[in-house]
Amino acid sequence: MDSTASRRTASGRSSVIESIKGFTFAGVRISKEDLRKRITMPEYLRLAIREAIQKKDVDTVRRHLDMAYAAGAEIPQPVEAPVIVFINSKSGGRHGPQLKARLQELMGEEQVFDLSDVKPHEFVQYGLSCLEKFAALGDSCAKVTRERIRVVAAGGDGTVGWVLGCLGDLKKQGREPVPPTGIIPLGTGNDLSRSFGWGGSFPFNWKSATKSILDRVATGPINRLDSWNLLISMPAGEKLETPHSLKPTEDASLDQELEIDGELPKKLSNYQGVYYNYFSIGMDAQVAYGFHHLRNEKPYLAQGPISNKLIYSGYSCTQGWFFTPCSSDPCLRGLNNILRLYVKKVNSSKWEQISVPSSVRSIVTLNLPSYGGGRNPWGRLKPEYLEKRGFVEAHADDGCIEIFGLKQGWHASMVMVELISAKHIAQASAIRFELRAGEWDEAYMQMDGEPWKQPISKEYSTFIEIKRVPFQSLMVNGKRN
Repeated sequence: MDSTASRRTASGRSSVIESIKGFTFAGVRISKEDLRKRITMPEYLRLAIREAIQKKDVDTVRRHLDMAYAAGAEIPQPVEAPVIVFINSKSGGRHGPQLKARLQELMGEEQVFDLSDVKPHEFVQYGLSCLEKFAALGDSCAKVTRERIRVVAAGGDGTVGWVLGCLGDLKKQGREPVPPTGIIPLGTGNDLSRSFGWGGSFPFNWKSATKSILDRVATGPINRLDSWNLLISMPAGEKLETPHSLKPTEDASLDQELEIDGELPKKLSNYQGVYYNYFSIGMDAQVAYGFHHLRNEKPYLAQGPISNKLIYSGYSCTQGWFFTPCSSDPCLRGLNNILRLYVKKVNSSKWEQISVPSSVRSIVTLNLPSYGGGRNPWGRLKPEYLEKRGFVEAHADDGCIEIFGLKQGWHASMVMVELISAKHIAQASAIRFELRAGEWDEAYMQMDGEPWKQPISKEYSTFIEIKRVPFQSLMVNGKRN
């Protein structure tokens, strides 16, 4: 697989153009009837998958297979590129329900799943298991369909990550191949979508563009994407309101190669999750946390990506990101007061402590070239600078992750319009943060846009360890040559 196809190409300037134009394939005319023939599964498979998911049982749908191969029936044939769509119909403002109807019009409606009704893990557990069961019984049509199937995630970055995470379970279970995933961008930032050629916003000409998107999902080349496992180990007893992407776990433990300085509590609480784009600690996560709570309390304020961005920008000005209260002690503003950073650098198996600049108020670990709606804060670094710092050119499938800092709102603003690069801290294949309370008893964090408030103790450290997932996700590239 040519890994260069997934190189980081998004830029702040091009993202602005994308946001205005939306995503379209100019000059491409797709026959609706031809598209349906190529992506719509035979009816007996559609019905069997839907029933297996509804009943949460693959053993009760055998009759669909028997009817398809009954005496005198025409033997079913697999289609060229079967496509399944997961849509977050609450995303995309008023377009969500309309897009759902349009997708159902272009393929069998049983192949379009609203995430409010069917979760991705249910499709993996029952829908794909149905195809696998039929294949094991000698159904060649089901076997080829399972091998060829592709998935579309219609939503924001959170929706895409959710779908990718559930599909990743197939690898863990030895149920390959893992279907590749395309994207219809319905969120605010849409950084995953931008990074793989699907655009930064829902297209204005969405009715005609939907056909082109499905055609590209069916025929587009496959790229690879690293993902990162995040483990939080904290003193037990503290209440943590976890985001959707973090789950309690008892099976995980910290890397024993890096010794812990100090005592551990008798009981620990561990949480684990996977992210695909970024994890951050600090002021940017605090702003995101406040924005999410404001949006949940007053949903009428957030009617679409543009209004979301305006509210987000205004909210950041009220949280001290730009104007820190004069009464605040300047020495308490930097994350180095509560945080230690350890990394395994590129091509190294040893842990190394990295100094965190006192001016840094947010630390971001970034996997993609797109952050905050298409910006690239890491920048496009010259070869001589890379060599001097011991960095390598950054790609989404290179097995390492970039760590940078943001000082305050004015610095972040210049970084986001690409006048300057962020504060380069390190490039790593593994990361450990150690947090200990001082003047602060909590820290704000976010993972792929899901923020939370992290309690930290003065007596015991909280650890956050990040390591690459040993297998990569498969992404359909939406760019036309």
